[in-house]
Amino acid sequence: MPCTGTTDHRVLLRAFEDGADGVFVAGCMEGDCHFLKGNIRARKRVNAVKKLLDEIGLGGERLEMYNLSSAQGARFAQIVNEMTARIRELGPSPLNNAKEGGAA
Repeated sequence: MPCTGTTDHRVLLRAFEDGADGVFVAGCMEGDCHFLKGNIRARKRVNAVKKLLDEIGLGGERLEMYNLSSAQGARFAQIVNEMTARIRELGPSPLNNAKEGGAA
């Protein structure tokens, strides 16, 4: 996507429906958006979906948004490791258990 501001609620929810145990959105630094306020719109959408995930029992902590510049490769790797550790701690998505016939 050219800008995280184009990330729709449905894209995030579809990732979970398709089996993702966790999702993160990586956007440019706040204040440095080429499309002016795209990353601010994205953060609002991510926060709304996090709330929805909490309400339906999946857990909003399975979704996160990070802001970083393209020059922060080491920070990107750190984010990937942080999210991987978080999702491992949380375990598989309850949606995946439900699809396999387990308890939701």
